[in-house]
Amino acid sequence: MMEQFNRRKFLAAATVLATGTVATGMACNNADTGGKTKLVHHVFFWLKNAGNAEDRAKLIEGLETLKGIKEIGQLLIGTPAGTEKREVVDHSYDVSELMFFDNQAQQDAYQVHPIHKAFVEKYSHLWEKVVVYDTLMA
Repeated sequence: MMEQFNRRKFLAAATVLATGTVATGMACNNADTGGKTKLVHHVFFWLKNAGNAEDRAKLIEGLETLKGIKEIGQLLIGTPAGTEKREVVDHSYDVSELMFFDNQAQQDAYQVHPIHKAFVEKYSHLWEKVVVYDTLMA
């Protein structure tokens, strides 16, 4: 039952994300952003102990600390959804986080922020691999 609740919570967040992404894209296309471009920072983590619930919970706990960084406009944390297995869908990661920044300068400030540095120092022993996708919203 707890697994279904978590899956539902993640799906609800994904719906909000999709709506926000569309709205952000529309806002960027329809309004003068003063030369600023929205930046989306999506990070995927593979645990050293793949599938380990305790390590996953610790990593999520660590990611939650990043919410203390004021430069982050929005932070969503999730785990792979139980969607259809298809060649183009990657369910191999353990945890992902999705951040929205108003501009590149905010993302740059996040990278060197003491909370971010503390997160990496305290939790990096948990992951084996990290992949980052940074996207500028047109």
